[in-house]
Amino acid sequence: MAFWDMWRGMARKTAHGTDPKDTTFPEDKGAVTKESIQGELQGVEDAKFTVVKIGEETGTLIYLTTMVDVKVLQNLVLDPLSRMRGGSVQDVLKTAELVPSDDLPKLVHDIVSGWTALLLPKRRLILKINTFSAPQRSIDTTENETTVLGPQDAFTETLQTNLSLIKRRIRSPQLKHKTLMLGTDTRNEVAVIYMQNLANQENVERVIHRLQNVEYTGFFGLAVLKQMIEDKPYSPFPQFMITSRPDHAIQNLLDGRVAVIMNGSPEAVLSPASFFEMFMSPEDMYNRWTTASLLRTIRFGGFFITVLLTSSYVSVLTYHPEMLPPALLTLLSESRSKVPFPPVIEVLLIELTIEVLREAGARMPSKIGQTLGIVGGIVIGTAAVEAGLASNILIVLVAISALLSFLPTNYLMSNASRFVRYVFIIAAGFLGMFGQALALAWLMAHLSAVTSLGTPYLSPVPRTWSDISNSILRVPLNYMMKRSGVSRAKRSLTRPTGEE
Repeated sequence: MAFWDMWRGMARKTAHGTDPKDTTFPEDKGAVTKESIQGELQGVEDAKFTVVKIGEETGTLIYLTTMVDVKVLQNLVLDPLSRMRGGSVQDVLKTAELVPSDDLPKLVHDIVSGWTALLLPKRRLILKINTFSAPQRSIDTTENETTVLGPQDAFTETLQTNLSLIKRRIRSPQLKHKTLMLGTDTRNEVAVIYMQNLANQENVERVIHRLQNVEYTGFFGLAVLKQMIEDKPYSPFPQFMITSRPDHAIQNLLDGRVAVIMNGSPEAVLSPASFFEMFMSPEDMYNRWTTASLLRTIRFGGFFITVLLTSSYVSVLTYHPEMLPPALLTLLSESRSKVPFPPVIEVLLIELTIEVLREAGARMPSKIGQTLGIVGGIVIGTAAVEAGLASNILIVLVAISALLSFLPTNYLMSNASRFVRYVFIIAAGFLGMFGQALALAWLMAHLSAVTSLGTPYLSPVPRTWSDISNSILRVPLNYMMKRSGVSRAKRSLTRPTGEE
């Protein structure tokens, strides 16, 4: 009989690949034990397994020394346990949460996120306590969206801090947020925030749907995630607004938009957005309507001037010199008398030089970068004119074009204008003003085809005329009572046709 039982046990082990009495049987791999956690954290040098005594019972504390401050651990866990004289551990550790015995992956993720696990085998009790106390950057002012008027605080790299900055301004139960875990390796927290009574639910579901379908190893910035959920990823134009100012995020939430913030990123993504909103500043709402309208007009007009200015120089000098007054044409001819290159090569040479100076100044330490940008531009520009490599008039035009490219409040829109400028220059070099007209037609057709969460990118033009009250011109606040048509978009949850 003993031989028969032994043979039957060996047969079961062969059939299933393991002994049914073995604790490592696949269906038990999710069980939470000290050994299973050690296996998951094998090679993690900052993982700490500390034995604690609760009366006559022995337990195990598991945490990461780089994510947990010893003083916080002492105050929240060790001191209350040392004073325990019977009773329930949960009554002593009031902030502790009960962990299911079969949820090993979730517990390991919490441990590497700064939680402390307490294992009490005799009581068959598994608890976790939020002891995260890693160094964090304090709330400071923003460097990219500075304003004279309005609040000066900015988002930080901590998700909870950013949620607090928003919720302390909107004290309403209608403000909702849904937290998602993204990144197969980083498992980063992303929060989708919206006003339930104002936001279009289709837009909310569309954002959540796209986020849940993103497959990527890890996200190190919200700007990276934004590119993966845009409608037209091949477009050079940003389709979502990105801001580091809580007041700007609040304005959009109260307008029915959807905000996305991510742990580790000091920005918020706002959607849907339109082309015109890329030229709006948060300070516009604090200024008088006359000043805000003037500044918006300058920013918007500066975009088209920066893409047309140097390309028009190429067109006129190459194909259409008769369009200039004789005095101005004579001045340009004298300025280019020593230049051996055709206008298109001359313009591209100077434009690329400016790009090199701008990129080098951005990568160097701040003090050196400022000196390089100012002194380098003056020295190189003067030397290029004296050497006969460029005309002095072109240096002025390129400098104006470079300054105008920084007028949009959205940095990504500034980069897009620089790219589009090269398209216009090359088109002008081949076909003159006819090439510029073709490039302008392509630009308008492309902008008309781009969408943001299914909403036309050129809104409010295809929308209602009431939305124009807060577009290029900003009317007095007394007349701005309705939410914009962008936030009231009605589209299906699927992406537009042809979208990847």
